[in-house]
Amino acid sequence: MSDGSFSPVAAARTLLRTVRTGALATLATGSGDPFASLVTVATLPDGTPVLLISDLALHTQNAKADPRASLLLAAEGSEGDPLAGARVSIGGRLRRLDKDTPEDAAARRRFLMRHPDAAGYAGFADFSVWVLEVSGAHLVAGFGRIVAIAASDLLLDLSDAEQLLGAEKGSVDHMNEDHTDALALYATKLCGAPDGLWITTGLDPEGIDLMTRDGGQSARLVFPDRVRTSAELRGVLVKLAHAARAAA
Repeated sequence: MSDGSFSPVAAARTLLRTVRTGALATLATGSGDPFASLVTVATLPDGTPVLLISDLALHTQNAKADPRASLLLAAEGSEGDPLAGARVSIGGRLRRLDKDTPEDAAARRRFLMRHPDAAGYAGFADFSVWVLEVSGAHLVAGFGRIVAIAASDLLLDLSDAEQLLGAEKGSVDHMNEDHTDALALYATKLCGAPDGLWITTGLDPEGIDLMTRDGGQSARLVFPDRVRTSAELRGVLVKLAHAARAAA
């Protein structure tokens, strides 16, 4: 169910792009009992969840034996009611990426942008990047807002955005080096986030992921229109900067 102003897909995608810590459920080797553990999470440009986990962890050993897993991401609830916040449970199969491949390097970079403190152990031999290949999701976002979401709806189609994604790292670095004032305006005036030292951790055809440098706050700036090239990105960012300055 949903009302006219509520988009389950948009709500689930926002959780996926902004929540940095989640509960990973795997199946325990031997018993097959559900085993839940706390993990840090990032995403690929299409929204596929990315994890950096150790071979020594029980959830990793479970995933090697049976890749079926689910990931619960939850927004903060109101004071006194932790269940008041939206949450999404994402099901699928975990897959470890081969080290020293372009796929691994791209996913690792995205993860470390979201979790810079992980750079201290990311190079350890027992740590690997894993992705959760999504089969579907279940969103709970309040009364009458309980919705099953197909993987094809949760994840973005990137087939028309090859040029944008090829330049993503350069665009992110440029924004963080030269346009932190605009990023702060996006976060505070367009996303309603508190003041802070804001950076971008990644972008995709639908929007930009924002985070304070200390990792304490996250936000998602959704573009008014789909962006497919660097030129389109520059155009929409200029328009949004004007809108943010007008709001200020």
